[in-house]
Amino acid sequence: MPTKTPALAALAGASVLALTACGGVQTSTGGGGGDDASYPSGTVEMYVGASAGGSSDLISRAVSKGLSDALGGTFAVINREGANGALAAAEIKDAKNDGSVIGIQNASLFAITPLAVKESEVTSIDDVEVVGGVSRDDYVLVTSPKSGLKDLDDIKGSSKTLTYATTGVGTGAQLSCALTFETAGATSKPVPFDGGAPALTAVLGGQVDTACLQIGEAVENIESGKLTPVTVFAPERIEYLKDVPTAKEQGLDVEVYQYRFMTVPKGTPQDVKDTIAKGMKDTFATDAYKKFNEQNSLTPMEVSGEEVTTQLEADKKRYAELVEKYDLDLAKQ
Repeated sequence: MPTKTPALAALAGASVLALTACGGVQTSTGGGGGDDASYPSGTVEMYVGASAGGSSDLISRAVSKGLSDALGGTFAVINREGANGALAAAEIKDAKNDGSVIGIQNASLFAITPLAVKESEVTSIDDVEVVGGVSRDDYVLVTSPKSGLKDLDDIKGSSKTLTYATTGVGTGAQLSCALTFETAGATSKPVPFDGGAPALTAVLGGQVDTACLQIGEAVENIESGKLTPVTVFAPERIEYLKDVPTAKEQGLDVEVYQYRFMTVPKGTPQDVKDTIAKGMKDTFATDAYKKFNEQNSLTPMEVSGEEVTTQLEADKKRYAELVEKYDLDLAKQ
């Protein structure tokens, strides 16, 4: 089993300008009319809708480094966490469509968050253009070894109200945990956080009984024995956690997963999109990026933008049916 190391953050962030929401990029220019020979002609702002340290952030930094190496220029990662990525998505939607602003976004924002917010707050995939897929990151339900919970039967038989950390309202982490506790008939209370890093900290620190996290965020602490994996929510067992049974194996109808893809503002010139796509392809082919995927327990999802949008529509329909079937109100979770 691949082992994630503390050097991972350095690998993902090396040579990349990291900026926070309170900072900013002083100069940012795109392709100046879409000539791929001149793109990027300056700093490209690359928004990520999560806090530093989580899977979304690390993936964005690894790809930004690859793009910088492949295309030249600087692809500066800017953290605009909150609302499951909606704030970052708004930055991309409203930006100038010259390639100067791009961003890797989460599928849950478009397929799950609409089930938890008002219609006026829904972020639609039609607001941006999808350049291509990046990777898939499955969810795992974890707990502290001190909790005594080892499998879903323990959760079903618990006499206490179990708390669970999620990465926010309208996220895949929320949906997977909510479905698990509902179908298990267990009494539970959600505790949402803005991102995987603070949710991980909460379960490690005993502030919550359990957490639903992306495997890349939890695997290091699972391997070290600091967390106990209860179940995964993929269709089949995960390569990186082969001994952990799926929820379906344990008798629960819960299948939820996360994946990410590169987006640009509507109307971005085709040659700029093609240049970004080529830079991504070159990044994916490097040994460093392949190692990054392995260390983060990520499954490549290096497909076209059209394939991504088709998958999104199918998942949105499936999740809506599950929410209706189990009468979940994600907005009140």
